[in-house]
Amino acid sequence: MADNVDNEEIAKFEALANRWWDKESEFKPLHDINPLRTNYIDSKVSLAGKKVIDIGCGGGILSEAMAQRGATVKGIDMGEAPLNVARLHLKESKLSIDYEQTTAEAIAAREPEQYDVVTCLEMLEHVPDPSSVIKACAKLVKPGGHVFMSTINRNPKSYLFAIIGAEYILNMLPKGTHEYGKFIQPAELNNYSRLAGLETKELIGMTYNPLTKSYKLNAKDVSVNYLMHTIKS
Repeated sequence: MADNVDNEEIAKFEALANRWWDKESEFKPLHDINPLRTNYIDSKVSLAGKKVIDIGCGGGILSEAMAQRGATVKGIDMGEAPLNVARLHLKESKLSIDYEQTTAEAIAAREPEQYDVVTCLEMLEHVPDPSSVIKACAKLVKPGGHVFMSTINRNPKSYLFAIIGAEYILNMLPKGTHEYGKFIQPAELNNYSRLAGLETKELIGMTYNPLTKSYKLNAKDVSVNYLMHTIKS
C-alpha cells in the first residue's frame, strides 16, 4: 500500500516546508493559482457542507481554502514537515482540518466511499504510479461524487514552460521541482480515470501570462497545466 511513494520527491518539499505560507517564496505560483482552483471546484460542487479529502495537501493551501467555503476537510500527505506547517497554520487561520501522514491507497482501504469530493492537485506528477493514486481517489469518493485532479501535460511546450521557463528563466520554482518524464498527457489521465470507474466531465487548462504575471482558466488550452473534473459513475 505504501510503496507508491518517491522519497526524493517528498524530500524536495520537506526542505521547503517552512516557506509554504510565504506568498513570495517558491510557493508563490501555488498561492496565485489557488483562488482559481478553489472557485472552479466550488462552482462544480458547492463546497459548503461537503465532506472533502485533499490528497497530497502539502502545507494546506487548498485544504484551508476549501474549509473556508464551509467544507469538512481532511488533508493527507507523506511529507511530515509540510503537515506540521499545515497544522501550525491552523492556529492562525482558526479553521478545523484533520491532517494525517498517509498515502491515498492506505486511506482508501480504510475509508472507502466516505467523501463527497476528492481533490488531488499538483501531486500526480510526483508519484511513481499515478494510476494507483487515481484508483484510490475513486475508491474514496461516494457514488455520484466528484474527483478533481490537476497535473502537467507532457509535450515540448510544457517542457519549455514548466521546466525551462518556470525553473530556470523566471525562477518561479526551485530547479528540479519537476521531471519531464513524469508529466501526464490528458489522454493518459482520462484513461486512468476511466479504468478506475470515473467519468470525465470537463478538462480545462490553467494558463500563465508572464507579462501580467497572472493565471486564468482556459478550456481551449490544456497544453501545459490542466485540471480534470470527474464523477464516480
